[in-house]
Amino acid sequence: MKVTKELSIRLTLACIYAFSLILLAADLFAFRWIGWYVSWRGMRPESVLRITVTLYAASVFGWICLWALWRLLKNMKAELVFDEGNVRLLRIISWCCAFAALVFLAGGFCYPPFFLVAVAAAFMMLIVRVVKNVFQQAIEMKSELDLTI
Repeated sequence: MKVTKELSIRLTLACIYAFSLILLAADLFAFRWIGWYVSWRGMRPESVLRITVTLYAASVFGWICLWALWRLLKNMKAELVFDEGNVRLLRIISWCCAFAALVFLAGGFCYPPFFLVAVAAAFMMLIVRVVKNVFQQAIEMKSELDLTI
């Protein structure tokens, strides 16, 4: 099976929808799941609230990030690749990763594995910032080339 641009975009959109469903399920059932996990691990009961607040705070940035990814793919499907709107969307995604990293950094003082999630989110922010800068540079080069023709 040959993977075309259209098929790749569809597959990525399907992944975004799948992650949206997973995030929705996590938002709906997080308190119950965390309560079960805390009791199973024998942690202090107040950990339920702290972990839940951390996850719900990070969820906000997850939803914004999924929306921005969806818009970015819709633009690509419409053949709008090197566009200032895409740079703005990449900037939004990178800031969402940065704020999620801060949320998990704070949550790490209540539940230490969140420190690892904070590092992963910060690294993801770095990757997205580099891609954003590449897009921005490409837009500038494209503008210069359009002027020379």
